[in-house]
Amino acid sequence: MLLSRPDLLSDLAEGDDHQLLRSALAGYVSAVATAVGVPPEGTSFEVTDTVTAYLGLSRRAPSYPGRDLMLVWSARQGWAVSVEPRPDEAPLVLARLGGDVVPAPEAVGRFVTEVVSRTGGTPLGAPPARVAADDEDLVARMLLRAGQT
Repeated sequence: MLLSRPDLLSDLAEGDDHQLLRSALAGYVSAVATAVGVPPEGTSFEVTDTVTAYLGLSRRAPSYPGRDLMLVWSARQGWAVSVEPRPDEAPLVLARLGGDVVPAPEAVGRFVTEVVSRTGGTPLGAPPARVAADDEDLVARMLLRAGQT
């Protein structure tokens, strides 16, 4: 089921549900970071009106040898590998991981390896990610993927 829910977290209060989502995201990001080989200090995430994560990659793409790469995630768009932007530019997305917005960490690891190892500069296409139906679904899927169920 493909959903586009701009109001995904609009009803989320700063209480228990908010903390549960933060905790689930922390576990999921940690599991993905392990699968990708990013140390904890190379990660960040936030739960505000959006739910996002950032992992700084130590690898570089052959088509952008002098540029750092980042792996970013959002609850609405899933994972993407992008060229780290300079102050005067927008991020250049190299590829998006289609399918489930909360894929298994190992699948994210394979995706990063594939993107970084490509020699061409053509972005990989992907269908829209399957997003969560609501915040409870998002939490449940992150806990499952991080092995916390």
